[in-house]
Amino acid sequence: MSKQSFFMTNQRISADDKRIINNGRTVDCNQLVPIKYRWAWNFYLDGCANHWMPTEISMQRDIEQWKNPDAFTDDERHVIKRVLGFFATAETLVGNNLVLAVYRCVDNPECRQYLLRQAFEEAIHVHAFQYIVQSLSLDEGEMFNMYREVEAIYDKDEHAMSCTSSILDMNIEDLKTTKGLQTFIKNCVGLYVITEGIFFYGGFVTMLSFGRQNRIPGTVEQIQYILRDESIHMNFGIELINAIVDENPKIWTDEFKAEIDTFIKSAVTLEKAYIKECLPNGILGLNCDLIEEYVQYLADRRLEKLRLSAFYGSKNPFPWMSEIIDLKKEKNFFETRVTEYQTGGALEW
Repeated sequence: MSKQSFFMTNQRISADDKRIINNGRTVDCNQLVPIKYRWAWNFYLDGCANHWMPTEISMQRDIEQWKNPDAFTDDERHVIKRVLGFFATAETLVGNNLVLAVYRCVDNPECRQYLLRQAFEEAIHVHAFQYIVQSLSLDEGEMFNMYREVEAIYDKDEHAMSCTSSILDMNIEDLKTTKGLQTFIKNCVGLYVITEGIFFYGGFVTMLSFGRQNRIPGTVEQIQYILRDESIHMNFGIELINAIVDENPKIWTDEFKAEIDTFIKSAVTLEKAYIKECLPNGILGLNCDLIEEYVQYLADRRLEKLRLSAFYGSKNPFPWMSEIIDLKKEKNFFETRVTEYQTGGALEW
């Protein structure tokens, strides 16, 4: 993709001139104002208000519990390690996709402002899992190579990132074609809708279930922060996708919608295989059937937000998760962090 360029002119840019993608030289990527996509700027402000760092969260109780041979069953230790093993490198894959593919293609400055914030948050999430793995004295080689050793994790990562290489091979002219824009949209669906909107949630509900029993509280607190961040990431990504489609309606053909629909449904199938690998037996009142139902429920919600038809008709078996995810609720579900953190007062729940 060629470099962005600009030229001398006294012609001022208006908000109406801006687009999400393919702005060209007349409207370059350097002028934040006038802001056209207020939703993108608001996502950036929300991200800044939600700032946190992993090492500010105590892991002492987690360490004590994990060292106690009687504190967890073998099945519980298995699922915790599988969830951490998936997240340990999935966040890096997301960050690389974001920086190398999405940021490269989206040349709207307010969207880029949020993408820069999101990239930093992905780095924080990678740091969080490194901090958890190190604190619990888990085998770092096992945790960080799990995506290449466990087939169910490998398949998820391959599916979500299947379009990234095509984006990296494109140049700026390719993005002006229907095929190029469709390839980019599919990559964004893989990143925001599938990885951050479906693949992460089986792990979220499992780990937060331990928190409901006051177990591994430091790990769970970090997962709560990550869940909050990921909910914003996903919602930004869906807004981004829909805005590009609105500005380029010719790309949203029946054939392409069917391709996206199949892409998401295939992800649900892979997530079910991952859940079976993580939960060969039930724990904490959880079992494969319940989490599979939850994944299907989430997939329907993601399909609807992309203006596609819901497919599964599943209900939410974990209504308490909705309370945590709903960022509009004025609810402090953290025991220590939100009230103590210096930017916590900016949060609205």
